[in-house]
Amino acid sequence: MAESDTPTPRKLLPDEIHRAVKPGAALLRLQTTHSREGVLDGAWWPRSRDVETELPALIQALTVHLGPITRVGLDTDAWEGVPTRVVVDDRVVRLDSFPVGDDTVLITRGDNDHFALLVVPPDTAPDAARDAMARAVRAGNVAQSAEILLATPPEPAADRQGPT
Repeated sequence: MAESDTPTPRKLLPDEIHRAVKPGAALLRLQTTHSREGVLDGAWWPRSRDVETELPALIQALTVHLGPITRVGLDTDAWEGVPTRVVVDDRVVRLDSFPVGDDTVLITRGDNDHFALLVVPPDTAPDAARDAMARAVRAGNVAQSAEILLATPPEPAADRQGPT
């Protein structure tokens, strides 16, 4: 058997994806079954806590995979200046305040189809963020967002500073 004939083991998230994930990225686990068994459907690593800056790109990415997004539920205490709605690609998306914590965002497609995403804090170190996102989208994951993030330390302030 030639080396090229050797089947490559299938992984949920190839190593290339882990290296490519940067702040502002969203990872999704989209299942086509009628029941989704995991606690989380995906993960998002925003660059900041500014909803009006961060949310449109997430909504655009989700719309490609899920169809039109109608609502986003988030904990307004965890975000800066949360409006009641945002307009993305000429579509109005309502923002609802839910006490879900700063580690989760709820996405609604249609009238009643919900998706829960882990929110990785913007100041999380890249390796820790990638690990948290991979764990959130792992098939069969039963860990809540807070549990995943407990093992995800923020990036030390000295590491965030640019060259002097």
